[in-house]
Amino acid sequence: MATTELTQNESGESSGKRGKRMHIGLWVAQGLMGVAFLLAGLGHLAQPMEQLQAQNPWISGTMGQFVRFIGAVEVLGGLGMILPSATRIKPFLTPLAALGLTTVMVLAALTHAARGEFFMLPLNLVLGGLTAFVAWGRWRKAPIAPRA
Repeated sequence: MATTELTQNESGESSGKRGKRMHIGLWVAQGLMGVAFLLAGLGHLAQPMEQLQAQNPWISGTMGQFVRFIGAVEVLGGLGMILPSATRIKPFLTPLAALGLTTVMVLAALTHAARGEFFMLPLNLVLGGLTAFVAWGRWRKAPIAPRA
């Protein structure tokens, strides 16, 4: 009969428990970020351009098409946060999607700062931080194995 040894940290907690908590925390973050970006992206894609421009006066001309592109990226990123890991089909795509969404949030923060919209920065930082956490966690700490 083979035995498995679990290492313990200073508080007596086993590494197995820490790993399980990390896995659960990553799934919670993935679910929240997946839904958030999917809904935001669908809003950018589905709303009539006139309505988007009324809400955001800076959207005009080619910026309208750029907002549509950002919406498509958000939808794909939101799906990428959940589907590859949930299906275990190419789960390496999840940290890549998370890294892409982190990049979107960094660029959004820079855009809002340049426009003087500092009230938007906390949201960008929280969303960017959570997507960076998923990218790091699924790449290094708790990767999901592909289907056999």
